[in-house]
Amino acid sequence: MVEQLLLVLQVAFVVLLYLFIWRVVRVASRDLSAGQESMILTPSKPVEREPRQTTGALVVSSSPELEPGTRLVISRELTAGREPGNDITIQADGYASAHHARFHRGEHADFAEDLHSTNGTFVNGERLNGSRQLEAGDVITIGQTQLTYEVTK
Repeated sequence: MVEQLLLVLQVAFVVLLYLFIWRVVRVASRDLSAGQESMILTPSKPVEREPRQTTGALVVSSSPELEPGTRLVISRELTAGREPGNDITIQADGYASAHHARFHRGEHADFAEDLHSTNGTFVNGERLNGSRQLEAGDVITIGQTQLTYEVTK
């Protein structure tokens, strides 16, 4: 009788354990597929800002191909990658994709965007997902090429 009771308890424990694991996996997969909601609120009336009076530039810190100290001004848009049609061509950098990253001028700031590259674009050591506003002193890494973002008035 005691042996049968222990067997029933063991089976019940295993069933509960599997139910718990199934529930955790179900909740985790639902959270991953749903994404995260944004809590950005729109202001009641638009904020008026002064027109942009600064110029952003990328300065080559190190690269297997580009000369250190080279300034690349972001006038409208710059693309970077191994393919010759890019504004920043880094054919010698084997870790860069053909169309690796894009830098564009916004209304009030400059932005960096990864173009779904294989090895990723990094800003200050953090992998870039989508687009990100650049701040003075940011270090952008594309493969073995490092660029520093500078702002001038």
